[in-house]
Amino acid sequence: MSRDPEMIQREIERTRDELASTLDRLAERTSPKRLAEVGRARALEWAQTPPGMAVLAGAGLLLTFLVVRRIRRH
Repeated sequence: MSRDPEMIQREIERTRDELASTLDRLAERTSPKRLAEVGRARALEWAQTPPGMAVLAGAGLLLTFLVVRRIRRH
């Protein structure tokens, strides 16, 4: 079955539109701004869990200890 040039052209245009749409979605999904927002949201969500709070408390205590130690040495 042979295809006429108009049919081939329509297929090319449809494929081009689909490719453009796919590229737009990929660009949105991988944009640095969006990735930063997603990372920030996940970090805040994790920080509100019991293990996250424990890690943050431990880091705070360690930082406090190091600052006090440095002040006492000088």
